[in-house]
Amino acid sequence: MTRSKPEHPSVTRPPTQPPMGEVLRDGQRIGMRFVRQLAHPVEKVWAALTESDQLRHWMPCDIVGERRAGADIILSFWPAQVEKYQLQETSLPGTIEVWEPPAVFQWTWGGDVVRFELASTTTGTTLTFTTWLESTARGDAASVAGGYHVCLDALRLLLDTGSAPPLVDGDERVHELEAAYAERLQAG
Repeated sequence: MTRSKPEHPSVTRPPTQPPMGEVLRDGQRIGMRFVRQLAHPVEKVWAALTESDQLRHWMPCDIVGERRAGADIILSFWPAQVEKYQLQETSLPGTIEVWEPPAVFQWTWGGDVVRFELASTTTGTTLTFTTWLESTARGDAASVAGGYHVCLDALRLLLDTGSAPPLVDGDERVHELEAAYAERLQAG
């Protein structure tokens, strides 16, 4: 008996495990840095990071507003996130701090800072994602790190296959990663 192969592998179990994010510290402030090697040109990765029709596959919210440095934006959670997590706040304010297509995109999300840096390589693109969190609580940081790890897995899947399963289906993987990130935060 032959099993049919799924359309794409689950975002919760990528075929090869990407590296864990690095814990960053600046006084009491906690940050995370993730580096991913993507087998796609910078322009394709940039589009996935900045265009709403692609963000919906790997990011829990849309980025609504003009794309330019200094622009105010609204980060609106997708309906699936609002429904599953019964979110009362369905959007948060932000500001684009750096807009340098197709190399650097940095914005605020509430009190967090989110930065994507792209560099062309001979095999595609190096994506360096860094976030600095408003919260100094280790538990919050572990949860955010697990969530971003799963988001980046979904981003890779989107780039590799053209689609990704809904992020709301990745909770089990997020919880597994949360525990691993909690250990890293304790050690750091």
